[in-house]
Amino acid sequence: MSTAPHESHARGRTDVPLIEQTIGDFFDDMAARQPDALALVSRHEGVRLTYRQLHADASRLASALLRAGLAPGERIGIWSHNNVAWVLMQIATAKAGLVLVNINPAYRTAEVEYALNKVGCKALVTMPRFKTSEYLAMLRELGAAKLPDLKAVWWIDRPEDADEAAFDIPLSRFSELLATGDAADPRVAEVQKTLEATDPINIQFTSGTTGFPKGATLTHRNILNNGFFIGECMGLTPVDRLCIPVPMYHCFGMVLGNLACLTHGSAIVYPNDGFDALLTLEAVQGERCTALHGVPTMFIAELDHPRFAEFDLTSLRTGIMAGTSCPIEVMRRVVERMHMTEITIAYGMTETSPVSCQSSTSTPLEKRVTTVGTVQPHLEIKIVDPETGRTVPRGERGEFCTRGYSVMHGYWGDEARTREAIDDEGWMHTGDLATMDAEGYVNIVGRIKDMVIRGGENVYPREIEEFLYRHPGVQDVQVVGVPDQRFGEELCAWIIAKPGQQLTEDEVRAFCKGQIAHYKVPKYIRFVDAFPMTVTGKIQKFRIREQMVEDLGLVADKTA
Repeated sequence: MSTAPHESHARGRTDVPLIEQTIGDFFDDMAARQPDALALVSRHEGVRLTYRQLHADASRLASALLRAGLAPGERIGIWSHNNVAWVLMQIATAKAGLVLVNINPAYRTAEVEYALNKVGCKALVTMPRFKTSEYLAMLRELGAAKLPDLKAVWWIDRPEDADEAAFDIPLSRFSELLATGDAADPRVAEVQKTLEATDPINIQFTSGTTGFPKGATLTHRNILNNGFFIGECMGLTPVDRLCIPVPMYHCFGMVLGNLACLTHGSAIVYPNDGFDALLTLEAVQGERCTALHGVPTMFIAELDHPRFAEFDLTSLRTGIMAGTSCPIEVMRRVVERMHMTEITIAYGMTETSPVSCQSSTSTPLEKRVTTVGTVQPHLEIKIVDPETGRTVPRGERGEFCTRGYSVMHGYWGDEARTREAIDDEGWMHTGDLATMDAEGYVNIVGRIKDMVIRGGENVYPREIEEFLYRHPGVQDVQVVGVPDQRFGEELCAWIIAKPGQQLTEDEVRAFCKGQIAHYKVPKYIRFVDAFPMTVTGKIQKFRIREQMVEDLGLVADKTA
């Protein structure tokens, strides 16, 4: 790693070349190299697949999607928690040249309507339901009139499932779709030959400060290389088995999880469709997993589970903790009690595929538990003064910027916001405040804007504010994050009601239910007459936060 000696600037090593293949071509080669190696275990579905079997099923699905009339470059959504269908879609769409659109399973009607229409999804693969989320019922409620581009919906079924009631968008079973494909369909190979590594292949929505999510568009080259170098930091090999309880719809699951494994011939292990601490512990022991991923809240739930001591976790050595700031004491407990002596920390954002910095298995423990590591290979990072753009000296706080192969293709259909995020020299401006020490280790110390990270989910207060403004009784609203022992942060809304209106907390929550994801609903709601302001009329959100911390007796977040 080369660095400017006194400035907060660093370049990653380049001794291992970038992969210039598409995901489909790379996976074909891996499956041919080790066809009988274990590729995938989905414990809740009772499925075990070798690389040969996973390759055959993914090729069959790619064939089926093309035979269904989808053409390379078109968008197809996946609205589901973790399962075999998800990883098949990830590989098959890459082989068929289709752009996979990740839809957050927590989305409700307004959010899924916006996401599908924003990128013009032609088709959607979805779970029929999960817990209280009725995905098909939401799609039925929206219908063809509100989803004009959507021409087909396939629901992920099990053999024992009864047929779902149809609606005005063609609906059929995922198993029936898969059955229409041919693993040896020559058209799949023909399409693969036309694809380039720089083609967009994945869209992931990030909550937008404008009130609407932005579709970060990523290429084969973006996520395949990021997955590879993440796996390199973990020292993955074909003997490793990685337990992935984090969600696929997020980069953590599909890149740090699936692609880190598939680029190293390792095995993917899904303990369940959604996170369950006990099932995760059972999966690690039952499959002798060598690696485990999670956000801090997941590791805490595992460590604090009343049956934790019953499990033999001695097979573990590595994994990644990411998604939000990682408490030092939690890291130490994971190393000591879960035997993860080679655990790493990763930092990044969806727009950078996602990882820019990561510690490795050889990083000194003190650096691993107190920093987010150093710059990833083939990337360049710098920390700049947000006002002047000048690179700050080592040790000084500034905005974290990165450039290189990992920077997204752009925000789908939004050139203006793409230009706001990526400057003329190709630097992605993250909005995160960071410092870099003399050895190049980076520490994330806060956020320039007021993004809230609740249990690993990025939430932008402006999006919640825009939604709450729709309530007929709301005159003005400000949303901030306040410290929370369990989730890191929770949302708090200060609301000024319209004259003559008597609003209650329950009314506000009822307005949110079923319209926005549960993690976006404010935990704390206060009705006020005014907001703290500067003399020039600018609202002081930090004063709102300070007042709530004091009123509720919360422990202040040291990184804010």
